Amino acid sequence: MDMNQYLEVFIEESREHLQNVNDQLMRFEKNTDDLGYVNEIFRSAHTLKGMSATMGFDDLAQLTHKMENVLEAVRNHQIDAHTEVLDALFQSVDALEIIVQSISEGGDGQLDVKFLVQKLQRIVAEEPSAEHAASSIEYDEFVQTLLSQTADQGFNTFEITVQLERTCLLKAARAYMVFDVLEQAGDVIKSAPTVQDIEQEKFESSFIVILVTTESQEKLHASIMEVSEVESVKIAAVPIKKEAETEEPVSQEAAAMQEVTVSAPSKPPVEEKRQASNNKTIRVNIDRLDSLMNLFEELVIDRGRLEQISKELNNSELDETVERMSRISGDLQTIILNMRMVPVETVFNRFPRMVRQLSKDLGKQIELQIVGADTELDRTVIDEIGDPLVHLLRNAVDHGIEMPQVRLKNGKNEKGTIRLKAYHSGNHVFIDLEDDGAGINREKILQKALNRGIIDGKTAETLTDKQVYELIFASGFSTAEQISDVSGRGVGLDVVKNTIESLGGSVTIDSNEGYGSRFSIQLPLTLSIISALLVQMSEERYALPLSSIIETAIVQPKEVMHVHGQKVIDFRGAIIPLIDLKELFTVPNSVQGDHYSVVIVKKGEKTAGLIVDSFIGQQEIVLKSLGHYLPGVFAISGATILGDGQVALIIDCNALIK
Repeated sequence: MDMNQYLEVFIEESREHLQNVNDQLMRFEKNTDDLGYVNEIFRSAHTLKGMSATMGFDDLAQLTHKMENVLEAVRNHQIDAHTEVLDALFQSVDALEIIVQSISEGGDGQLDVKFLVQKLQRIVAEEPSAEHAASSIEYDEFVQTLLSQTADQGFNTFEITVQLERTCLLKAARAYMVFDVLEQAGDVIKSAPTVQDIEQEKFESSFIVILVTTESQEKLHASIMEVSEVESVKIAAVPIKKEAETEEPVSQEAAAMQEVTVSAPSKPPVEEKRQASNNKTIRVNIDRLDSLMNLFEELVIDRGRLEQISKELNNSELDETVERMSRISGDLQTIILNMRMVPVETVFNRFPRMVRQLSKDLGKQIELQIVGADTELDRTVIDEIGDPLVHLLRNAVDHGIEMPQVRLKNGKNEKGTIRLKAYHSGNHVFIDLEDDGAGINREKILQKALNRGIIDGKTAETLTDKQVYELIFASGFSTAEQISDVSGRGVGLDVVKNTIESLGGSVTIDSNEGYGSRFSIQLPLTLSIISALLVQMSEERYALPLSSIIETAIVQPKEVMHVHGQKVIDFRGAIIPLIDLKELFTVPNSVQGDHYSVVIVKKGEKTAGLIVDSFIGQQEIVLKSLGHYLPGVFAISGATILGDGQVALIIDCNALIK
């Protein structure tokens, strides 16, 4: 059978199971008395082992099998879940992730896992007794269904545990003789270890066989004991689940392509079936969604052109049709954008492991709290924010949280806390990273900036605290005294700022020295289609994202004041600066009228007024890759083709507000 057709499903499911193992291991480490986490880890590892063996990835299957042995020993209270055990399991998960990543990139899934296998084997070093071996055999859904059918036909099913003498030299040969006896009496359904392992003597001195037969227990016992060097035989009837009690097996492919939510038992069967059908889902390749979005972007552009033509022709029937099409395409737009929304959980999930490892390497005690992991962002944004968050977390772990003895000396809990929070606000998503560490030392930042020539002495005297904090985003800036594996080379935070701004977002810093810092990232919900206000300046058109606009206003010249050479107005009791876009963009043939048309925009807590010639109206616009950043204090973040074929430049309001 060609297994390549299932490869994509296998990779996706493997990643899900590995993420679940990671999450449950982190929870189990905090509460090693709760074996429910171990059972959950065991189920994921067992499923992954079966999938890997089916697909022919032996290294993956072998390592997960050894993990199962350790987990089995933990949940049977044969070994304690101490640090060495947990570290070995975490290292094994890392290796499994490397293998799965290799497979996803077209590799063969091979990795030298001998060291990890030996490490896991040493943890479970004690030789299993026959009783323990008997309890370790598993009955999957397929075997249960088969045994149920044989029981209906009058056959007996026995679990036979054979213990060979400790002095037996040819274990494989003796096992073969036992199998020969059993196969004459009935059909061998399963064995533990597998037949291949038994033939290669990969077992201690006992093995288990599941036999379907019409023979009695007494006759089987006598026949097996006739084989030389057999020390003991235990035979027990296997309890058979009726088909009605057996869960319906779901194939790997079906599980990947369909998720069913089961209703509460109190609901009638008809309602259960209806609810399940309403929650059916399928996996769709992201390339198909991208193609769908590209086609819809073209539709939005043509919709704008059609609306423009409809206004010019002034035909009532055409107006009605265009209006209906606009409404339907608007609903379609909402559905498509929602399809592209992904929870930030997909990014956040990898951080607990990273923080755990970094805190161990640095000798610190750190707790990572995650809030709002179900907050959704456009997939394009999700793909880009992972690296910036990694840099911020590493910075918080290394520079923010102090060593335990220092924290105790300062009256703090020896365990530091880092809080990662995501939430919606308007048309933006905010991601806050807050720690209760040492905070930012203003004087240390200033001194480093002066030494590196980033600012001069005169400028340093005029900077506010927030402006000083923003100096750490300068390229090559670092306050580390020595270079380590974690930080010190001056790379990282400049990447954060550049990446976030390239997404149309912003990042701000608040800090209280001695008590901690907070990095706040503001991101747009989507980078594909946005609502904007079109404005006119002479013969040119510009688009301002509605997400940045508070309101529009008409301002009389007498209301404009000048402070230090800057135009300002009194906006609802607050003095805000005015930015004349005509002067900023050097718009030709621009003439000042008898009033100012002002767009009030906001970035975080800062507000400004943008002076334009006139307002055109609101329009859905497509962010095309025509954009580029211009030097200076402002930026053009993109362009769109309007209904009449003209191009409007999209102004990045965040870059305008200082």
